[in-house]
Amino acid sequence: MSAPEKDSLRRRAAELRCRFVESVPESWLDQGVLKGMPVDFLRSGPMLPVRVDGEVMLCTPDAGVEVKFPELTVLLGEDVDLILAPEAAVRQAIDRVYARSGGAASEAQGGERGDAARPGGARLDRQEEREDLLRQAGGAPVAARVSRMLLEGLEQGASDIHLEPRGGRMQVRFRLDGVLYPHGDVPLDVADAVVSRIKIMARLDVAERRLPQDGNARVRVGEREIDIRVSVLPVADGERVVLRLLGRESMLLSLSELGMPDRLLKPFREIIRRPHGVIWVTGPTGSGKTTTLYAALSELDTLRRNILTIEDPVEYQLPDIGQVNVQSRIGLTFSAGLRSLLRQDPDVILVGETRDEETAEIVVRASMTGHLVFSTLHANDAVSASLRIIDMGVEPFLVAEATRGALAQRLVRKLCPHCAEERVYQSTGDSDPLKELAGVTVREPVGCERCREGYMGRIGLYELLEVNDDLREAMRQGRSVEQVKRLAKAAGFADMWRDGQEKIAAGLTSVDEVRTVLGAVD
Repeated sequence: MSAPEKDSLRRRAAELRCRFVESVPESWLDQGVLKGMPVDFLRSGPMLPVRVDGEVMLCTPDAGVEVKFPELTVLLGEDVDLILAPEAAVRQAIDRVYARSGGAASEAQGGERGDAARPGGARLDRQEEREDLLRQAGGAPVAARVSRMLLEGLEQGASDIHLEPRGGRMQVRFRLDGVLYPHGDVPLDVADAVVSRIKIMARLDVAERRLPQDGNARVRVGEREIDIRVSVLPVADGERVVLRLLGRESMLLSLSELGMPDRLLKPFREIIRRPHGVIWVTGPTGSGKTTTLYAALSELDTLRRNILTIEDPVEYQLPDIGQVNVQSRIGLTFSAGLRSLLRQDPDVILVGETRDEETAEIVVRASMTGHLVFSTLHANDAVSASLRIIDMGVEPFLVAEATRGALAQRLVRKLCPHCAEERVYQSTGDSDPLKELAGVTVREPVGCERCREGYMGRIGLYELLEVNDDLREAMRQGRSVEQVKRLAKAAGFADMWRDGQEKIAAGLTSVDEVRTVLGAVD
């Protein structure tokens, strides 16, 4: 909400002698005061009954809401005082309280919408496919079970939901901050129906139980749109399902929000503003590579530059950018799609992943013909990125000329600010990659009711290799990774252990977390 709108609401609140708030605190949200009100009824205001210091009040941006909705007094059973708040804040609070209740308060709307197991496995149309989970959670039993599971996963911040048949039961696990945690079981008598419901949402073949299937679904939670990547795998005990939850708020971060240190952020921004060349982003699955690339693209001028991407799959639709979804089954591979993209007069290209020699060759040659190309790559670190492309079969001199830089990254869990304890770090000797922290006061996880095992959220660890003339010559000559790394360090390159040390010293993460995540890199 803009400042003038806030000022207008604040003045109106003063005239009415009522309270004004810019956001609705969590402590005000009380499922008990909803009294079965459908979620759409409250959104139509928008308005939300809240409990403040034991009293029921009505939070809304519209001072005349009680006149427009006279049934409010009947529903609430009493006259209530108003609290004025911005419309966006009220809508977000409605979504939060209904998500917390699993949509239970909206069951008055659910029965007509939740037919999960339709005769013959009929598929939902696009409108139903994007149905609001807050409505579906009060519908037919199987649809409601799936919706509540998704709502709980989203509420807790899960990146993935696993449904795993194991010895007569189907276990549910949520991946939270990179770690899997059990989240109860699906009763065996409805497990098949739950899997079928998920297949319908993702437009998969309900009758096929022998082959793996992959699909995508899109749902809404109030004002939020969530993309779900669905993978179904036949196993000995049935079908195993993994749902990857892709929310807009987790994908669309700016570069300054990623946790990249300033000493790397400035040169990385300089690299992405160059007119041509390749920038490699490396790291394992789930390390945030796509989020970093989206953040980089968001800093480019989409008005005056033609920016195109080819991804598998498109994880989030970016404004003013053309995005192509790989579909290998019909021949639209990375290499085939990339050739077509080059005929669309692009200035900037994002290639979701460079997997083979053919794609690598096209990426490198495209960058040498006036295009700026971003691509992810599975390599162990930044120094290995260009050498990995050479190993794929691309000529060393081409890779050397094309590469502008390589960014490697990992995600580590952040310490809970409420319960972490301090201790002095004791180094294990010269072989210790964190030996520079010897004698430094660091923080370690404890665990409390507000966190998971002492951690809350994640932050990135980064290393950036800028390719200079010496490194370019070493690539042309086919030098080893260790030789290139020595040259890079002589030019000021610092690996991810350096970033890990800085974040440990700043109290953002723990020694054990950095050791666990970067052990393989070392």
